[in-house]
Amino acid sequence: MAKNLLLEYSEKLACEIAALCNEHKIDSNTVYQIKKSSSSVFANISEAQYPQSLADMLSKFEIARKECMETESWLKLIFSSGCIDERTFKKHRNLCGRIRRMLTSSCITIENKIKQG
Repeated sequence: MAKNLLLEYSEKLACEIAALCNEHKIDSNTVYQIKKSSSSVFANISEAQYPQSLADMLSKFEIARKECMETESWLKLIFSSGCIDERTFKKHRNLCGRIRRMLTSSCITIENKIKQG
């Protein structure tokens, strides 16, 4: 269940970031970077649905977590530069935070399973 919710949230993030980029005047490099990082969150979580091993799943989740943090960083830059308002920033930042927490929890669970053999 949690994996499906995680996949759902990551897809929502990628779609909402794409829409945000289309609706606001943001420089092209930043648009490219934030779209790339947010879609990578979704792509890695999607790939983790059919892992070759627990270690593979862990790796995909760890990459997704890093990409989620990168997306948050780009959101902060966009907000700080005045391209989006505080409400928009917090809405997307909070979704990133929710995904990161779910990924962290999943990583801990997988690491414990790997240690147990």
